[in-house]
Amino acid sequence: MSKALEGLKVVDLTSALNGPFCTMILADYGAEVIKIEPVGGEQCREWGPLDEKSGESGFYCYVNRNKKGVTLNLKSEKGKKLFFDLVKDADIVVENYRGGVTKKLGIDYESVKKVNPTVIYASGSGFGQYGPITHRPCYDIVAQAMGGMINLTGFKDQNPVKVGPSVADHVAGIYLSVGVLLALHNREKTGQGQLVDVAMFDTIFSLLENALVNYTIGGFIPERNGNVDPSIAPFDIYDCKDGFIALGVGNDRLYKKFCKAIGHEELIDDPRYANNELRCQNYIPDLQNLIRDWCKQYTKSEIETIMDEVGVPCGPVLNVKEAIEHPHIQAREMMVHCEHPTAGDQYFQGCVVKLSETPGSVDAPAPLLGQHNAEIFGLSEEEVVQLSEEGVI
Repeated sequence: MSKALEGLKVVDLTSALNGPFCTMILADYGAEVIKIEPVGGEQCREWGPLDEKSGESGFYCYVNRNKKGVTLNLKSEKGKKLFFDLVKDADIVVENYRGGVTKKLGIDYESVKKVNPTVIYASGSGFGQYGPITHRPCYDIVAQAMGGMINLTGFKDQNPVKVGPSVADHVAGIYLSVGVLLALHNREKTGQGQLVDVAMFDTIFSLLENALVNYTIGGFIPERNGNVDPSIAPFDIYDCKDGFIALGVGNDRLYKKFCKAIGHEELIDDPRYANNELRCQNYIPDLQNLIRDWCKQYTKSEIETIMDEVGVPCGPVLNVKEAIEHPHIQAREMMVHCEHPTAGDQYFQGCVVKLSETPGSVDAPAPLLGQHNAEIFGLSEEEVVQLSEEGVI
């Protein structure tokens, strides 16, 4: 079965997470992605967990599946020539250096455009390609902090905490892939390439949803609310017999169903809870405590069944093992196996976007360091040895 992005050639200069996550998406849906690493390998080859037998990084293998891998010293003249030979017929170049680095190396958009005028050049950095702090390095925790997310996460009486997974990296990678697809569509109409610029700082800022309008329209600066949503009530995490359960009751229709389900129909006509705005204002402490007391009488599974029957959004708080083994995750092929040449069987996330005619899939493991040097650069064995000795590849 064909894939949606078959026929596209992507030159991948990315490392760590946000850029590799973007190119992983492109590769999963059929693009030929050629990952260029420094001669010694990129940084996340050393990020755990490391396979005991082979020393391969599980992190690296997950985000670099379906790609071909080469090594290249972009500071050498021969290395730079090999790079420009590679991008002459590329559809897309993706990089995630901090702002200004590609220009110093002479491989920025303007330089690449000279040899390939229709190229789509995607840059995923911490702070973007322009602005007063574009030059700064960035990791997810920095973007979450500066973008306003960390200050909104946690409980009022405790220090702020970062969101667990690297949301700045992941969502920036998704934005970057969307930007590439937007630029591809425009190129089909106009024949024109362009620069795609995505910043992790911007990404986190874009995810703050009603926190921004609470300030610009409501006139107050939102602070940490724990699991309570300031715009919806009840909307919280509750303790139950064997763990925790999440419940969201977002409108009056669901509220009536919810009250009946928990055996407290008197709450339907209580003037304190007549609509969502009033429920938000009066949720703490009475309504919150009433729901907490009710949940403590049941297991996660029992509450899930009760709410499922009446159509109230609800779900148990699962750990990673429970999430992996959940029958819905399994049914939607969100965990897949991949055979790595040295690490053996690997088991990680599948493809999120389900296409009916051109689905994505995980067909090949992450490349070994420099695995495809001869194939991609068209080198003989002797040339591979010589360029390796010279420190070019």
